[in-house]
Amino acid sequence: MHVEPRPKTRGEFQRDRDRIVHSTAFRRLEYKTQVFVNHEGDLFRTRLTHSIEVAQIARSIARALQLNDDLTEAIALAHDLGHTPFGHAGQDALNECMADHGGFEHNLQSLRIVDRLEERYGAFDGLNLMFETRAGILKHCPPITARELGELGQRFLADRRPSLEAQVCNLADEVAYNNHDVDDGLRSGLITLGQLEKISLFARHSSEARAEFPQLTGRRLIHETVRRMIDAQVTDLLSETQSRIAANGIETLADVEEAPPLVGFSAAMQAENRELKAFLRTELYRHYQVVRMTNKARRVIRELFAAFQSEPRLLPPQYQASGELEGMPRVIADYIAGMTDRYAIKEHRRLFTVGEP
Repeated sequence: MHVEPRPKTRGEFQRDRDRIVHSTAFRRLEYKTQVFVNHEGDLFRTRLTHSIEVAQIARSIARALQLNDDLTEAIALAHDLGHTPFGHAGQDALNECMADHGGFEHNLQSLRIVDRLEERYGAFDGLNLMFETRAGILKHCPPITARELGELGQRFLADRRPSLEAQVCNLADEVAYNNHDVDDGLRSGLITLGQLEKISLFARHSSEARAEFPQLTGRRLIHETVRRMIDAQVTDLLSETQSRIAANGIETLADVEEAPPLVGFSAAMQAENRELKAFLRTELYRHYQVVRMTNKARRVIRELFAAFQSEPRLLPPQYQASGELEGMPRVIADYIAGMTDRYAIKEHRRLFTVGEP
């Protein structure tokens, strides 16, 4: 990485956070799918609003645990930068297309963006983030890739845990998407309050909200219930994490790396989370209307990749030039992963619909 002087008026992790917020990849998240594709409604969460919500939850947890909340916020804001259009359906399709070329994983793509693909500074490629931020972004890494990443990949080869800040972001991500997918699922009408009343985590907090505010109905009752669910999970996580830190005698970063995972839920809360996840997987993510959209999304990604691979001159000139240096499949993946939902749809129409410019 490029050596820079320390910032004069802010910390180095604050500088990382600010560079992430000002990046092109971060702005693109506004039009990338969380569950519902962008054109399906203005009020559904996108990758951008999801990332902001993860950062808020993660920073609150980090501050309560007396961790570095600036580092935590930077990791949280960057954790989805590498996501494709159309959410996990897009990632799965692009990974299939890249099966013979090293595969595709959004977590590794996030690191590739901050290390190489962002073009904002005269002195270096990427965002030149601190090692700790980059390490926190990289949640998963196969051994073959870890060996190519030098010091950054060593913890995967040695089976060491990431920093507490990175562990907090991982769990904050889970809290955010589980609870906010409940909210979006109800707003869409694909799941109902009647169904959720059978799920213990939702039912308990819905009952408490009704008892305290008997007049609440509709969206206000949903918001009050989801707010209580998030608070309960964060409170449980803080208590369980503090107990694990004490039980393992954690005093240094080396202790964190050698210990089992330290940030987590109690067994009871973990069981409730599993029940909620199973419900969302069956009733929302596999709902026939969602499946129809994800099937279309996979087809768009596969057809775009095939078109560009068969005729690289269809790519914008800068990608054609990069392809000659890095290999065309990887550069095609960069181009497609960087698209927003609506840009991918528009690009697909340009390539396959007669009459489109």
